[in-house]
Amino acid sequence: MAPDLLTQHLQALPAFRALIRATEARLFADLSLPAPILDLGCGDGHFASVGLAGPAQAGVDPWWQPLTEARARGCYATLAQAPGDRLPFSDGAFATVVSNCVLEHIPHVEPVLAEVSRVLRRPEPAEGRPGGTFVCTVVSEHFPEYLFWPTVFRRLGLPGLARRYGDWFNRHSVHHHCDDPATWQARFEAAGLRVERWQYYLSPAAARAFDLWHYLGAPTILYKRLTGRWIIAPWRWNLALTDWWLRRYYEEPAPDTGLDIFFVCRKQS
Repeated sequence: MAPDLLTQHLQALPAFRALIRATEARLFADLSLPAPILDLGCGDGHFASVGLAGPAQAGVDPWWQPLTEARARGCYATLAQAPGDRLPFSDGAFATVVSNCVLEHIPHVEPVLAEVSRVLRRPEPAEGRPGGTFVCTVVSEHFPEYLFWPTVFRRLGLPGLARRYGDWFNRHSVHHHCDDPATWQARFEAAGLRVERWQYYLSPAAARAFDLWHYLGAPTILYKRLTGRWIIAPWRWNLALTDWWLRRYYEEPAPDTGLDIFFVCRKQS
């Protein structure tokens, strides 16, 4: 039996991050992604090691420290330190590019999408081969309003405080884009990437749990600094209560609206 994705993430990450990453891993697991694969903004490699069915050919990130952790995980054949708008790969080098919660952190995202399109393989109609696949997740336009504390403040009749908290959280998370699906679709299409499907994930209720667990999981910051690990007691019995609380959100069906958006795109020419 395949390992449970939520359990795997709870044993390695703070609960708030485990919820969102396990949900994303489940979305990626439902796809058949052709190789070679580039992980754009790979970070420490944790997501690729759990969320991708097989090893990625390459990972790229602008920061060196997380790349050292990614190398230790051994889930990439090649790692490169480079900005997203100057990828050190040849045209059409990859059949798939994945990018998990990265694009919203990039101020000028259009040049990065142009590079994604460049390194994806072109379609070959005569050979019956479609263009390369781009799969990504981004925060949605609802991110600031669906969090726990903005919901509480609005119910208390304090909409201004709700907005200020949402703005603070976005600054703290370095979110440069909280946009709706149509805005992202226009960006993708301008880069030659047609959206084949998209869906929201993490319902408003899940978003509130995500926000609240930032505070409940504060001790994990200390564990990480002292030991290099987020979770120092990754035993299932020790995580049972957290698992019980979060599993309802992990297993929820695709919501009509949500904290984040999942896209599957295809290169057109």
